[in-house]
Amino acid sequence: MGLGASRAVNMSGTQAQLVKELISGDNVVIFSKTYCPYCTMAKEVFNKINVTYSAIELDKRDDADAIQDILGEITGARTVPRVFVKGQCIGGGTDVKKMYEAGKLEVLLQ
Repeated sequence: MGLGASRAVNMSGTQAQLVKELISGDNVVIFSKTYCPYCTMAKEVFNKINVTYSAIELDKRDDADAIQDILGEITGARTVPRVFVKGQCIGGGTDVKKMYEAGKLEVLLQ
């Protein structure tokens, strides 16, 4: 597919339901890839403040592209990490680090 081409995303299908269940399944959910430095950055922030999280490692899943398409519909971006706190997307690794440094992440987690 060329740049600007978009796939139709079935937001009522079983994979969309799975993504929504994963997002609501824990206080902190990180859609990640094991080799991604920004994913590691996000996880390190939560490790530093002793907050457990669920990491969905997309590079270990056969449905990674479909999940990233669904995340794109939900969040406006299909890049990883996609970090959710209490069901709300707070962005990626840099966003998490900035929120932590500004003291806003702990407030959000309370």
